[in-house]
Amino acid sequence: MNLTSTLIFLPLVAGLIAFLINNKAVKYLALVAAVVELGGGLCAYHLSKLNADVQFMVNIPWIETLGINYYVGMDGISLVLVLLTSFLVPLIILSSFNTEYEKPNIFYGLILIMQSALVGVFVARDAFLFYIFWELALIPIYFICLLWGGENKGKVTFKFFLYTLVGSLIMLLGIIFLYLKTGSFAYEDFLAAGLTGAEQTFVFWTFFMAFAIKMPIFPLHTWQPNTYTIAPTQGTMLLSGIMLKMGIYGVIRWMVPVVPAAMIQWGPIAVGLSVVGIVYASIIAIMQKDFKKLIAYSSIAHVGLISAGVFSRTVEGLQGSMIQMLSHGFCVVGLFFIIDIIFIERYTTKNK
Repeated sequence: MNLTSTLIFLPLVAGLIAFLINNKAVKYLALVAAVVELGGGLCAYHLSKLNADVQFMVNIPWIETLGINYYVGMDGISLVLVLLTSFLVPLIILSSFNTEYEKPNIFYGLILIMQSALVGVFVARDAFLFYIFWELALIPIYFICLLWGGENKGKVTFKFFLYTLVGSLIMLLGIIFLYLKTGSFAYEDFLAAGLTGAEQTFVFWTFFMAFAIKMPIFPLHTWQPNTYTIAPTQGTMLLSGIMLKMGIYGVIRWMVPVVPAAMIQWGPIAVGLSVVGIVYASIIAIMQKDFKKLIAYSSIAHVGLISAGVFSRTVEGLQGSMIQMLSHGFCVVGLFFIIDIIFIERYTTKNK
């Protein structure tokens, strides 16, 4: 099997198997699967030889009548985020070993399925396939927060689900528009669509809404602090360490090259919102007494900095955003792991 496809389907298959193992041994299965996935990511890095071209590519018809292909591959940007995902998930699973979860088979199965969807988002080069993985990543984290979350988990999780679902549906309008324009969902065809200024503006805002909610950017951030607070620590790690990178990656992959004129016209507004978010979230973070909310708001500020770099449309800004995505992923997961040690292992309290 192609290496890219292996990285997508290995955690998916492992997650489905985990559902069938209803005992404590399931966490070891999940850890082994995640470590093997990390090995696959490192193998891809070694074989890529730091080549910026698309590698490990598969492009075969899926739904031929609609021009939808199973089209995946990894370039340098994808590979960085696949490595980040494959490195963090074993640590996230390992951090849960001292916590007893009800129905652990469902818990670990959902983590692995989410990993599969996240990798799919980062390697998909067919817009419809990208959208499928984008939506699939939402389902496991929704149930992780709903089933193992803290106080008011139903209300908070529904708000998170509603925000992200509405943003995704708006993005779907942009994808359908580009499909009608090109007759294809392929990434290269979107690049060659020849959109007018007005058409680029429409696509810009449809994509921006989905990506801005996922990052999140001020003022579309209101779902994040409460969701981080009620989610189990491992769910918060997945949300903050990896899932919010989906939005930043989406901007880099699908907005910067597809709607360059709209990026020039409307990018300064996005930069302005990002800067406002940096200042606003930093001030709110200083005032927090809840550790999870403290990190949630500081994360909004950090992501605002990354977003501003991307929308600056400069090489330095894009390179800096990639470096900051890596550093943010490692740091925020580490911080939530420290919180888990302090409150769960030392004070035996939850969701504080």
